[in-house]
Amino acid sequence: QVQLVESGGGLVQPGDSLRLSCAASGRSFSRYIIGWFRQAPGKEREFVASITWSSGSARYADSVKGRFTISGDNAKNTVDLQMNSLKPEDTAVYYCAARWVFQSRYDYWGRGTQVTVSS
Repeated sequence: QVQLVESGGGLVQPGDSLRLSCAASGRSFSRYIIGWFRQAPGKEREFVASITWSSGSARYADSVKGRFTISGDNAKNTVDLQMNSLKPEDTAVYYCAARWVFQSRYDYWGRGTQVTVSS
């Protein structure tokens, strides 16, 4: 059974940094893409970043480019999202998700972790 568990959320001030982690288990993810999404109150869920497990190739939403970095640790089966220069508009529930490289739909989702950026 595939499990994705997020951790690392919290309350920070604008300009601070936070590191989220997604622990993946239940299968081999060598042919998977792991993504981070977020959903703010009253808004639709949006893509933040993703990484191809086998190659390490990463993609980012324009809104986080240059501030967020996604990375994977194959030995630990974790995917981290380093978030720097946080802004109040980054406040959201952050979700980790996984999809097979040859499909566009994310099949597996974590329960999310809250990130609040406020002074």
